[in-house]
Amino acid sequence: MILVCMFLMVSFFVSLVLMVVALVVGAKEMKSFDKLSPFECGFDPLSSARVPFSLRFFLVAVIFLIFDVEITLVLPIPLALGKSSNEMVLFSSLFFMLVLLVGLFHEWFQGALEWAE
Repeated sequence: MILVCMFLMVSFFVSLVLMVVALVVGAKEMKSFDKLSPFECGFDPLSSARVPFSLRFFLVAVIFLIFDVEITLVLPIPLALGKSSNEMVLFSSLFFMLVLLVGLFHEWFQGALEWAE
């Protein structure tokens, strides 16, 4: 119990010292044009935050995230074939792929994948 208390006290002391050092030694530099310029986002940081952006860009980003997560769920399927019954893995994999294909065709027929109008 004493060892745990000592560890907590030392941890608190070290974190307190690091925070004080960061505040004292912290960089106090002037803001330059390069620091204030937008980086890969296309928005001007000095204008209003209420600037509208392309809904198509947002939709493509969401679709990308969905299919990116789908890749992480599909990759372990070959490993699951060796660990459990092949029929169950095959059925669940085919059902998962069917759901994804139905979603993809729905987005395609709705026109969400058309970038240029």
